[in-house]
Amino acid sequence: MANIGQYQQQRLSQSLSPQQIQMIKLLELPAVQLEQRVKQEIEENPVLEDEPAISEERDEENEPREISVEEYLKEDDTPHYKMRTNNYSKDDPQRSAPITGGRSLQEYLVEQLGFRDLTDREQTIAEYIVGSLDGDGYLRRDMLSLSDDLAFTLGIEASEEELEDVLSVIQDLEPAGIGARNLQECLLLQLDQMEINSRARRLARKIVRSHFEDFSKKHYEKLMARLDVDEEEFREAIAEIKKLSPKPGNLYVDAGGDTIPYIIPDFVLDYRDGEFDLSLTSASLPEVRVNKRYVEMIRQMVGQGGEADREAMQFVKNKLDSAKWFISAIKQRHDTLLRTMTEMLDYQREYFKDGDKSKLRPMILKDIADRTGLDVSTISRVVNSKYVQTHFGILSLKQLFSEAMQTDDGTEVSSYEIKQILEECIDAEDKRKPLTDETLMEILNDKGYHIARRTVAKYREMLGIPVARLRKQI
Repeated sequence: MANIGQYQQQRLSQSLSPQQIQMIKLLELPAVQLEQRVKQEIEENPVLEDEPAISEERDEENEPREISVEEYLKEDDTPHYKMRTNNYSKDDPQRSAPITGGRSLQEYLVEQLGFRDLTDREQTIAEYIVGSLDGDGYLRRDMLSLSDDLAFTLGIEASEEELEDVLSVIQDLEPAGIGARNLQECLLLQLDQMEINSRARRLARKIVRSHFEDFSKKHYEKLMARLDVDEEEFREAIAEIKKLSPKPGNLYVDAGGDTIPYIIPDFVLDYRDGEFDLSLTSASLPEVRVNKRYVEMIRQMVGQGGEADREAMQFVKNKLDSAKWFISAIKQRHDTLLRTMTEMLDYQREYFKDGDKSKLRPMILKDIADRTGLDVSTISRVVNSKYVQTHFGILSLKQLFSEAMQTDDGTEVSSYEIKQILEECIDAEDKRKPLTDETLMEILNDKGYHIARRTVAKYREMLGIPVARLRKQI
């Protein structure tokens, strides 16, 4: 019989406060979603305002001393303008945020939601899900994670079933295929919105719905036998599938048919006369500051007594605390982003001069973490979904990171250079006899890049290129 007894065990664990969790989430937000988050906070907290407050003379002699309301606003010697989300002064040169033009995909989807019969709660959830879609229009996060985030950020307790119902509304919007969790669902959503007016389309939908694995692996002969169709019928069905978009988010177009880019860079990097000028694109954000009326409200309540007054004063005090924390969190986010991007600029200075990818140095997250003194996870959150506008184009910060490799002569090169060679080889291959990973490895070895076949496979997958068998064309 097992012995039953009590014992003590000491464990070291770390838990994050709700404020720390929200700070992490603010750090992850790209520019367009940060603007939405700031506006949301202004709407929910009456102590915050986005209009300059009118300065009033104070009667210092009559000001109550029982409570130090200045504690909510004072930031030592920090200039007042530094406590605004814009983080610029009236003396700074004015520059417009380089929005790349047109509405964002998210704005387009939210606009369509306005024509659906949704409750306020459903609308809020739908807008949150829309904000979680990636650049390709996919929802890459599971419902449980979305449910947890809604509870943390908006205080909305939503079940997975409720989220599924709201998602189905989003998936009925344009462009077709939006909000899918995977490629199969994306293609099915598009087929379901099409008029099935031909045998080819009916066969295409059957292939995607019931035989997607065999289709994705190009087991065409097996499929034709299983579906009892000839090669001509099968070709027509495959042609219908090829008309669909695997990335519906990239198909957002205006009436004129020109693609509307919806990336809003988080940084602007200018290069003039051999000097770099790095700045955040925060000028489009509303200015956030504490509404002085609520400070005066506390002053008036102090000393009046009464349970109701104490409860009201505590409510306003809590809102003031929340407002000051939010302003401080936004400033901390800006400082962290600038600190990180400054070190990345210094590390890749030669590349940023002209955008020559051959000058891109090998760089991993730890390199920047060591330079900034920040944690690797923090650097990862900073670079995720963030972009910088340069004089040679808009770049994703993620694409600046790459592993280091050595050539035969000992030269250290970026893995980006190897990926570029892989792309060139695959682009030039005979699609009837595509190059295997083994053959690609031999080509790279002959060029002086000694890497293993599994590394070739990893880089190929990172480039989104399928294996040779799936690149084969009939």
